[in-house]
Amino acid sequence: MYDIENYYNASTIAEAVELLKEHPDARIISGGSDVLIKIREGKFAGTSLVSIRDIKEIKGVERMESGDIYIGAGTVFSHITKDPVIRKWIPVLGEAVDQVGGPQVRNIGTIGGNICNGAVSADSVPTLFSLNALLRLSDGKGGRTVPISRFYLGPGKVDLGPGEILTHVVIPEREYTGYHGHYIKYSMRNAMDIATLSCSVVSRIDAEKGILEDIRITFGVAAPVPYRCIKTETALKGMTVGEELYDAIEKLVREEINPRDSWRASREFRLQIGGEIARRALIRTAELAGGDRS
Repeated sequence: MYDIENYYNASTIAEAVELLKEHPDARIISGGSDVLIKIREGKFAGTSLVSIRDIKEIKGVERMESGDIYIGAGTVFSHITKDPVIRKWIPVLGEAVDQVGGPQVRNIGTIGGNICNGAVSADSVPTLFSLNALLRLSDGKGGRTVPISRFYLGPGKVDLGPGEILTHVVIPEREYTGYHGHYIKYSMRNAMDIATLSCSVVSRIDAEKGILEDIRITFGVAAPVPYRCIKTETALKGMTVGEELYDAIEKLVREEINPRDSWRASREFRLQIGGEIARRALIRTAELAGGDRS
């Protein structure tokens, strides 16, 4: 049994915003893979729900004339993985969300829910950080656009105000053109397990010169919120692609991230894994760019 007080179904963004304003204590639900579990556990017992599952405006992927890619917040993971725009321009995001749960979860879970849940282990989020994604929020008054790097306020807390809905994830054209990415999720089991640690590396490499021109490194479960390794990124830019670079990222990442001890893994283990998966992810992006000379 699920202890739900009231259930409201919205068919448009405007209707959903209005329902949230009328029922400020209500929670948004789409696929329900997170919310329903928390209701059943008693964490959200007695809550009212506003369903946005039937809002067509927030579904699908589109590359605009500007080159910016818009991903509807209600788009399920399996759609993102298979979408031709994602596969052509930002395949790393498709690969990342393909590691969420099992097929059933990926068929109902949405990228918007993965973001707004605020979980540091969310598989889509490190890659979105590394792509400098923007989040389009609607409140019925024009809304606002927020960099994803400013959206996470703390464990399970995001910058989503009363009556606001995440409608689209925007990847600006300048943030993915010429870049290649790779996401690695380390978990204790190979199937349907949340990340013990995860890392998404997005890089731009001059293949002819073998120079790392730009790099973004983001970890999940290495801090209370998704963590960009800005110091490491700065130190690596301009280095020649090869073993010296790969050794450097491994060393610098371990000096920068600050994971905690938990029942899943110790801090020391996460530091060891962190350096290794960052190294492997960078090597893969270099291979994709054709600039790996090691």
